[in-house]
Amino acid sequence: MKTMLKWLLRIVLALALAVLVVGIWKREEIQRLMAVNSLFSEENIVHNFSHMDEAFLTVSLPRGSGPTWELPYGPGFDLPQGLDQWIEDRAVTSLLVMQGGEIRFEEYYLGTGPDDRRISWSVAKSYLSALFGILMAEGVISSLDDPVVNYAPELTGSAYETATIRNVLNMASGVTFDEDYLDYNSDINQMGRVLALGGEMDDFAASLQDSFTTPGETWQYVSIDTHVIGMVIRGATGRNVAELLSEKIIQPLGLERDGYYITDGAGVAFVLGGLNFTTRDFARFGQLILQDGARDGDQVVPAEWLRESTWPSAPTKTGKIGYGYQWWVPVGAHEGEFMARGIYGQYLYFDQPRGILIATTGADRKFREPGVSDQNVEMFRKIAQSL
Repeated sequence: MKTMLKWLLRIVLALALAVLVVGIWKREEIQRLMAVNSLFSEENIVHNFSHMDEAFLTVSLPRGSGPTWELPYGPGFDLPQGLDQWIEDRAVTSLLVMQGGEIRFEEYYLGTGPDDRRISWSVAKSYLSALFGILMAEGVISSLDDPVVNYAPELTGSAYETATIRNVLNMASGVTFDEDYLDYNSDINQMGRVLALGGEMDDFAASLQDSFTTPGETWQYVSIDTHVIGMVIRGATGRNVAELLSEKIIQPLGLERDGYYITDGAGVAFVLGGLNFTTRDFARFGQLILQDGARDGDQVVPAEWLRESTWPSAPTKTGKIGYGYQWWVPVGAHEGEFMARGIYGQYLYFDQPRGILIATTGADRKFREPGVSDQNVEMFRKIAQSL
């Protein structure tokens, strides 16, 4: 009996030691996974969205050595009725309104401040679209109608094998991908765990095998399509996206702070949602786009590409929100009205004829409720009309 007890004790101690060793060895991965599992909790979400580097691997996006692009303050204006309630209801963390290159309104909420580098979520998709347009103009990518596997051969045999670059830019790849953020087992949440545990996004994209329709026929928002655009860029240039974005867009902007990208375990940028900048630095990118891609006489992003990419070319349903090449076009939009949009209330809203840009960040856990997106657009339009 004593011999058996000693034997069992040795087994228990050995198992405890093994758990301790694994815990130390995988400590960072475990900590990141725990952080991801509580990323959107009510008590943590505002803090987390300003400190994404505590939950994920990251790579710096240096601002460069050039002077900061000064954003002067213009006169105030009468804010539209209902704005305060909207800010509270939508858990807005920052709101910055620009017109004619001047800041007309800037405020921060829920304990955030102007130095906070906030997560972009899918606003990052529109940055990638701008970068893609630069590379197209440089001739490193032949045609939008090239199959993605021409540049990303590792996708051969996957659901992306017959998709073209245009298909993935339009979110019309036809690839089956569950984007339900509230379902723990959805594809989008599985992808988040791949990131947290240091897995590789390329492998995740290549593992997708199912399609629900022929590429190009139906629009369905599939965030992994944007990762495929990043794979095409890397395959075409032989360089990583973080370096290219920093060189061709970030440094010419004259940001006030370095930004950073979330990355996977291979150091590949999380291009579909992983940018982190201050609100004013998001606004600097927005102002560049508002000015047809030009700053101080330098054409950073081709104007023709911006006109094409912000046009609602995707096969969306009639009467519903439109989509271009990683840009949104609101229902009933006039010419020059479009948006970059991310989950939980991240927006860059453009009204080009009025010279207006609105940048918002948020922690809106009710962003998926019916009518919320329409309410946001309505408020942006009210603000624009108040100027």
